[in-house]
Amino acid sequence: MRTNKNLLVLAAGLAVCAAAVWFSTSMQASERTYEVQPRITVPEYRTDAARAIDAYERLMDRFMDLNERNLTGISADLKGVVKKLDSIDAKLSRLSARIAGIEKALGTKQPKPLLRKPPLPKPAHKSCPKKSLPPASN
Repeated sequence: MRTNKNLLVLAAGLAVCAAAVWFSTSMQASERTYEVQPRITVPEYRTDAARAIDAYERLMDRFMDLNERNLTGISADLKGVVKKLDSIDAKLSRLSARIAGIEKALGTKQPKPLLRKPPLPKPAHKSCPKKSLPPASN
């Protein structure tokens, strides 16, 4: 009998433990709640004029960028042209000095530099008489 009593106590203890485990897991599962917060946005209403203004601003930004790139290229080209012109000026100065030395050695007179442009020839056609305009009435 004693073994039956021990087995009965053991079975009752196992039943109590199993019930405790079952209640503890089932209670936690039923208490869990989830809060869902959807984030739905509605785009703003835009008029045709607002869309046209935005398109114009984008177009002008692109135009300004294009102009900036072109002006940068022109600036680089102008630097090359100025460098070449300075080189030509230096060569002309050396050539002028050589010619002045040759003229001095030969004893020739140097021509006077032209300060003014020569006058333009007069046109060959006859001028038309001026027409008089009627007086303006107010």
